[in-house]
Amino acid sequence: MSNLLLGLPPHIAADCRVLVLGSMPGDASLSVQQYYAHPRNRFWPLLAQICRFDPALAYPQRLAALQAAGFGLWDVIGQCRRAGSLDSAIVRGSEVINPIGARLPALPRLRAIALNGGKAAQAFARHLQPQLPADALAGIDVFALPSTSPANAGFSLERLWQHWRVLADY
Repeated sequence: MSNLLLGLPPHIAADCRVLVLGSMPGDASLSVQQYYAHPRNRFWPLLAQICRFDPALAYPQRLAALQAAGFGLWDVIGQCRRAGSLDSAIVRGSEVINPIGARLPALPRLRAIALNGGKAAQAFARHLQPQLPADALAGIDVFALPSTSPANAGFSLERLWQHWRVLADY
């Protein structure tokens, strides 16, 4: 049985330069209402390295450090049906996309969108991009990056860093 899940609110400041979009938070994140809360998720160590903050900071301080570095957080999918935490368990057709397109005009400094994992990239391409005006992503680089999830065990932290470090340029 799949449950109807509601995602987390966006953490995006008006001066955001890099918007990191996941697919849909896992059970650990939803239960504590924090992005990337699973203890083996490599998101916070990677972003701490890119944005130069201590990954051991309390969650509100990590969010503040990301925003101070010009990074925002949200997910492509705002609501879906899923049993468990795996993206592969999301029931196709149950996805309701977050209103990201409506937020883009309010982000004049946005220069990059980082899609955290294959499901985020797939949902972005299938559901969000077709809704956007032709010029909505003009001047914005879109990166489909390997997932930081512990389910992506084939990627070590070092291997993830080789892909994610491109965001340090923004």
